[in-house]
Formats: sequence, structure tokens, C-alpha cells
Amino acid sequence: MEFDLLSYHKYIISFSGGKDSTALLLFLLENNVPRERIELWHQEIDGRGRTLFDWEVTPDYCRKLGLAFDIPVFYQWKVGGFECEMLREDSLTAPICFELPDGNIKQVGGTMGKKTTRRRFPQPSPDLRVRWCSAYLKIDVCATALRNQERFKNIRTLVLSGERGEESKQRANYAILEPDKADLRNGKHFYRYIDRYRPLRDWKENQIWELLEKYRIRPHPCYFMGFGRCSCKFCVFGNQHQFASAACISKIQAAELVRFEKEFGCTLKRDTDLETLIRKGRPYKDITGELSRLATSYEFSNSIIVPDNENWELPSGAFKKCGGPT
Repeated sequence: MEFDLLSYHKYIISFSGGKDSTALLLFLLENNVPRERIELWHQEIDGRGRTLFDWEVTPDYCRKLGLAFDIPVFYQWKVGGFECEMLREDSLTAPICFELPDGNIKQVGGTMGKKTTRRRFPQPSPDLRVRWCSAYLKIDVCATALRNQERFKNIRTLVLSGERGEESKQRANYAILEPDKADLRNGKHFYRYIDRYRPLRDWKENQIWELLEKYRIRPHPCYFMGFGRCSCKFCVFGNQHQFASAACISKIQAAELVRFEKEFGCTLKRDTDLETLIRKGRPYKDITGELSRLATSYEFSNSIIVPDNENWELPSGAFKKCGGPT
């Protein structure tokens, strides 16, 4: 595919609040993409009003980072989020909501299809039919928001995501540029012309941290507690130390997940139950009361840009091997 980075009208960054998606924003700025064309899109895994799987502070961290760079942040979510989809029983999947530039929220879907039952955790698998959290709560939510906004018709849109090949063999084979799932082009006619771009696919982790240091970005607090990835707090790919650390930080949610596992009669991990997994792990030594309170609050109270009178600090979670996508 012929590619000119500056030829697009809109740049949508799939933004988790983690180091790689932050690097995507900095990559665009480094390559002179006008800020007024950039948007950060964050899919709220747990929906609104309830936090079970993800970090409570993440939505506000994303909001504060957008404010720091004068870049708008828009949120999308499935009604009821992770828990509602996990507990679905002989019912349709829930509708999807997304914020609009005028401040309104649009809701679509949830009225058609086949009633099915899930009642189990997503499984650690490259198959998105099994690892349904990524498909139902991120990918489909983002695509739905793109398909259902008139403002993306008859323009060229570039959606950026931060997968890196260093993370897994499968990600190393992802296309750097391809038509997005929401694309609907007709030859040279735009209608809904949307490309998916993965500029970081061949980057190494040190390049990511060097870029964050250059712009003096304060990373998400989970990294300072020792987490190597800013995915969900209770990511299904997490190892015993990640789950032990998450359970140490969020005891109530951990107990709920254990209860759900027993209720389903189906474990999250194929080879062990959560209670055993947590018991085998060792919480990260850098977890402190202050960091735990910040990560589980709904307001990121630190400055996103590290002040000149303060040293930029590489977090302890940097370069740490941990459970992640395959």
C-alpha cells in the first residue's frame, strides 16, 4: 500500500494509557502531524459506574494526558462492561456507547443477533472468540464508534494501535498498514476510508521509554508498582506474580473474581484456579500504599509532565517480563 503519513484528515489513537499508546501520540508529534487532527480514543473495559478488571485511575490518566498536549480524548464502552458480558445468559450482547465531539453520547446495538450464554472468563488465547474481552470490549467497540459517526465519511482516517513484535511471535507478523475493520472504501471513492497503522511493530522497548523520557511523560502508576504492562489490572494473561500483586492492591475485586470462578465451574487459567495462582505468586516489592491509592482512585492527582525541578524516573516495571498477549 502506498503510504503518506501526512495525507490523512483524522488520526485516531487507540489509547490505553500505557507506554506504547503514549509513544504513538509522541510519534505523530515527532512526524509533524497537526495536533488538531489527532484524537485519543479510550475503550473503558468495565463500562461506566463499576470497576472490576481494570485500573480505576486509567480513564482520568488518559484525560489528563490529553489535556497536557491539548488533544481531545473520547471514550467508548459496552453497557455493563466486562462483568455484564461475562455474566451474559440467554441474552443479546449489550449496546455500545461512545462520546461525540459535541459532548453527547450515542448508543447503538444490543437489539439484534442471537441470544447466547457466556458465564465464563475470557481465556488466555490468541483466538479472539475465546479471548472475548479484546474482541467485545475493545476492537468491536472502537469499530462501532467509527462506523456510526457521519464525520468519518468521505475523509481519510488513520487508526493507530501500539502492538509491538517484541511482545509475541504473532504480533511480530501483524501488518504495519492495512485497511481497518471499520473501513468501507470503494476503489478511489472514500465513503469511509480508514486504515490501521502499527508504526511501533518493529520498535524495541528501550525506544519507547526513551521517547517518554524525551517528552518527560510520567508513566501510568501501575508501572511504578512493578507491572510490566498497563493492560487490565487482572489481565487474563497475567502470571502468578501479577495476580498476587493485583490481589494485594484490590482485595475486594480479587475475592469477587475467585467467587465468579467457583460459580462458573470454569477457571480463568486452564491449569489452575485463581486462589492457587494468587497464593503461588509474590506481590511486587515496589507496591506502596501511596501508589496503590493513586492507581485505584478515579483521579490522577500527579502531573503528567514531570517538572524541570524533578528527575524523570524509569519505573521498576520497565523491561520486566510478564504475562501478555500471544
